[in-house]
Amino acid sequence: MTSHSSAPSVEDAQTEGRDVKTALKRGWRCRCPNCGSGPVLQGYLTVREGCAVCGEALHHQRADDGPAYLTIMIVGHVLGPLMLWIYTEFRPEPLIMATGFSIAAVAMSLYLLPRLKCMMVGFQWAKRMHGFGVS
Repeated sequence: MTSHSSAPSVEDAQTEGRDVKTALKRGWRCRCPNCGSGPVLQGYLTVREGCAVCGEALHHQRADDGPAYLTIMIVGHVLGPLMLWIYTEFRPEPLIMATGFSIAAVAMSLYLLPRLKCMMVGFQWAKRMHGFGVS
């Protein structure tokens, strides 16, 4: 029989004090993952150098194309089946359907993109990725 140590693992020690769920919730609200008060974004998609409230450095983030990819995945998976259902159930005119779903896709994308970007910053902060672990 082998005995298991009750000592925390290296991964537990690295993420201690940084709850992923809390960081993602704060990211959804576009707030600082550390304090939850300061805004993460400066403008629509530009991440601030640091939090204006607690001073947490945010310039380490590397969201890159992740938020755009997630936005496309979510919008596509919501609107695709909805398009099929509306077309088979109601048979709207093609121009009406194209216009309505185009507006819906743009609106959903504009709403989701900054929130998903802040969530990615929060996730990176919670997992101490890309320089967020250096204190």
